[in-house]
Amino acid sequence: MQVEIKIDSSYTDPKIIILTASMTEDVSCILKRISEDVPPIISGYKDEKIEILEPADLIRLYANSGKVFAVTDKGEYTIRLRLYELEKMLPANHFIRISNSEIINLKKVRNFDLSFTGTICVKLPDGITTYVSRRYVQKLKKKLGI
Repeated sequence: MQVEIKIDSSYTDPKIIILTASMTEDVSCILKRISEDVPPIISGYKDEKIEILEPADLIRLYANSGKVFAVTDKGEYTIRLRLYELEKMLPANHFIRISNSEIINLKKVRNFDLSFTGTICVKLPDGITTYVSRRYVQKLKKKLGI
């Protein structure tokens, strides 16, 4: 089997083309693996118990005092992964880093307050308020199309 990768800046999303003489077991296996959308498994620790956290339930993930925490509607959990690892695991169309120490779920944001000079105030469920650091303001604005 030959593998060929072409880098072309005109493509915004990856495109996969399989050239084959016939449908073989190898080709079927490749198709199956490509089409699998494996959700990340994030384990949260709370009250000496481990719970599997669904990405859709996450409101925010943040680092404080050397630990990483995940906030959901059910409460706050300790995570044994680093923020950069979580950032790679979570879907980029739903999650965005807003500072060196925080990632938010865009689907859970109630509103953005742009009246602050140089930063953006983010209102989340349950009265949670956080701020986008100046370093990440342009990235968020681009993502939101503003």
